Amino acid sequence: MLGLGAPAVGVVAPAPAAAEEQPAAPGAAAPAGAAFAGTAAPGQPGGAEQEPTAAEIAAAMQRFDAGLNLRSGKVTVGDDLAELDVPEAFRFTGPEGAEKVLMAWGNPPGSEALGMLFPAGVSPIADDSWGVVISYVEEGHVEDDDAKEIDFGELLAEMQKETSEENPERKKAGFPAVRLVGWAEPPHYDAATRKLFWAKELEFEGNEDRTLNYSIRVLGRKGVLELNAVSGMKQLATVRSEMQRVLGFVEFKPGNRYEDFNPDIDQVAAYGIGALVAGKVAAKAGLFKGLLAFLLASKKLVIAGLLAAVGGAKVIWDRVRGRA
Repeated sequence: MLGLGAPAVGVVAPAPAAAEEQPAAPGAAAPAGAAFAGTAAPGQPGGAEQEPTAAEIAAAMQRFDAGLNLRSGKVTVGDDLAELDVPEAFRFTGPEGAEKVLMAWGNPPGSEALGMLFPAGVSPIADDSWGVVISYVEEGHVEDDDAKEIDFGELLAEMQKETSEENPERKKAGFPAVRLVGWAEPPHYDAATRKLFWAKELEFEGNEDRTLNYSIRVLGRKGVLELNAVSGMKQLATVRSEMQRVLGFVEFKPGNRYEDFNPDIDQVAAYGIGALVAGKVAAKAGLFKGLLAFLLASKKLVIAGLLAAVGGAKVIWDRVRGRA
């Protein structure tokens, strides 16, 4: 679960049935074989002709989770870049685990995420799960002089206009059109901690449920640490509360902190706080202002893929794709 200001925020994918007769879109929710090696394609013979039991689904989720090395406590991300003091209420997985989850959600490989956070006790592929994608952009020291002068209402209107204007390009690329509904959480910048957060409410064509993009930015010596919550709007209250906790346990390590900036040798970024929120950084990467970097696939498709990978069923695919 994407925001206009983040190359690492996810979005809810269109319902599988609605996209069934269309060519596969880049990054769209993939058939099981795309995310799990050895998975039989939908409709191919050899699968058991029965619906999976709750025990089979739970076992498949446990097998998936076991490969993520989920943990709490102090973890370092990047090359001694930053430290997360992960409390027991959360679990962290590193780059390899993050790649597995993002691919399971329907994303292509190559995310370059430093890791992901999940609420403890809930599988990343459970219906009520959500996650935080952690990444880093090193494009210089971001000066925050403009923070007090930004009119976020005016900025929102500009972002809404740009989002609408980019829809033809999105649709041409095979992605759904999107409408930026508004702030789910207006931008807040804490000059003392050099931390910024905001959230957006998005509406994707063909998807009844609106998408929540909750973004945290931690300013550092040479770049910005990005934490982007991936969820639906229905989880706003939970995500808002938990992301405030995340805000408190993420810090750059000594030598990479904002105050470690050395003007004699360090580069200054060509943008400020407003550009971080508006997505001008993501725009450089050609990611439609960051709106389509990560997808959140239907959990039914994910579970079907897991079961198919261990001899699961044609009938499962028939059901999730509306054929039975």
